[in-house]
Amino acid sequence: MGLSKQVRTTISLPAASLTAAKRAAKARRVKLSTVVAEALDESLKQQQAKDRAKAAFARYQRAFAGFNEEELLILDGIIPERRS
Repeated sequence: MGLSKQVRTTISLPAASLTAAKRAAKARRVKLSTVVAEALDESLKQQQAKDRAKAAFARYQRAFAGFNEEELLILDGIIPERRS
């Protein structure tokens, strides 16, 4: 996790989550706060990645919004059959 400033706070957790975190801390021989901080950090990183992917997809949709299906196939490198 690195050397970052520690700040004390109080949070409420579901009992099952707290039990699992305590069990993980004991098994790894680390503090409960270490397990909680690592889990929170990982969750926040995953959410940021999802947000970036969602934003990129929205930009992609806007960029290609004006094309019809056949034009999109041509752009994708697929040569469609001529439609009568």
